[in-house]
Amino acid sequence: MPLTLPENDPTLTSFLTIAADSPFPIQNLPFAVFSHASRDTAHVGVAIGDWVLDLTVLEAKGYFAGPLLAGKFVFADASLAPLMAMGRLAAREARATVSQLLQESVSTLRDNTELRQQALVSRAEVSMHLPCEITAFTDFYSSKEHASNLGKMFRNADNPLLPNWLHMPVAYDGRARSVVVSGTDFYRPQGQIKTADDAPPIHSPSQKLDVEIEVGFLIGQPSQFGQPISVNSAAEHVFGLTLVNDWSARDIQKWEYVPLGPFLGKNFCTSISPWVVTLDALEPFRVAGPSQEPEPLSYLQNSRDWNFNIELAITLQTKSMTQPEVIATPNAKTIYWDCCQELAHHTVNGCPMQTGDLFASGTVSGADANTYGSLIELTWAGQQPIQLSNGEQRVFLQDGDTVTMSGYCQGHGYRVGFGEVTGTVLPAIDLS
Repeated sequence: MPLTLPENDPTLTSFLTIAADSPFPIQNLPFAVFSHASRDTAHVGVAIGDWVLDLTVLEAKGYFAGPLLAGKFVFADASLAPLMAMGRLAAREARATVSQLLQESVSTLRDNTELRQQALVSRAEVSMHLPCEITAFTDFYSSKEHASNLGKMFRNADNPLLPNWLHMPVAYDGRARSVVVSGTDFYRPQGQIKTADDAPPIHSPSQKLDVEIEVGFLIGQPSQFGQPISVNSAAEHVFGLTLVNDWSARDIQKWEYVPLGPFLGKNFCTSISPWVVTLDALEPFRVAGPSQEPEPLSYLQNSRDWNFNIELAITLQTKSMTQPEVIATPNAKTIYWDCCQELAHHTVNGCPMQTGDLFASGTVSGADANTYGSLIELTWAGQQPIQLSNGEQRVFLQDGDTVTMSGYCQGHGYRVGFGEVTGTVLPAIDLS
């Protein structure tokens, strides 16, 4: 049965003015770590419209008085990890408290001018940080359309999927220390590139720098070494979802990935959005995923639907453009292997999970060309360059290009959004 939470009531309104297309209405209340010139250190806040609600102010005044959070003081750190480690019920309690304080009919915060001035900060004036230390990063390959497209390009157009793909969520372990928060620019990666089959490799900056729009999730409640997490209890270990751009150097990746998979072509930078949207906020937007044939093994069979109807978008802005341009609009509901299946598979051998572990879905692509989630698909391996409105073309990213990804779930008169994850490509470092 769907989880019924009063905080998700579509008729709820806040005493703050919130635009209908804001990603952060009272029905969302995502968590993040922020800093502001008026605060001594970075700490935890919640987005509400154009504002950040500073949870340390409310915590210090005793507003988190529920059975799980009273006296715990989990919001003063520059990390969500203390709250995340307590599990979904603690996050649910925190979200319920914040929702109550922000409601139009509740006077506690609405009519206390001094408290509002202390607790509410304009989002335009804050700096965002990683939500927590990323303790590990696993990137999956969970979109059937994406895997099929790459298989058609580079393997077998008639049989594009590898034999194991329909039986288990395929993944690789990435580089946790290269995960950065939205707004962090990065240098064009360098590595070995094979320019021709009969030529030796060269060392060069990547000429085929790509993007991948993905949905990520962060582990809250950890698990013990040797103890698998069942597919039907996996959601209790998921704190919330975020957006991920898994930047990819396709030419470096092509030469190195056999036989052990991605390395330098992936580990130079992975960008995530700062706001973490809880599973509870996303509850109204849970949908069934694609039909899975053949039937997965029993440890991967869900009793509930764990896909989400998230409208995603990729925009590109070159140095000569004044406005970004949308180049793709996939939807996360097409993901074949859901987050609970990914977590169950990752731990079926006893692999332990730690608070702050990041998972990503892999590129989210749909069936239509405008829903492909990477440049290599949008241009079909360079055969069909993207035509931009200013006359420029792109096959892969050039220096100075800025990519922004966003996503939201559309409710009745409101949106539950993730904000943005953005980054700009800087020229490669000169090693001469």
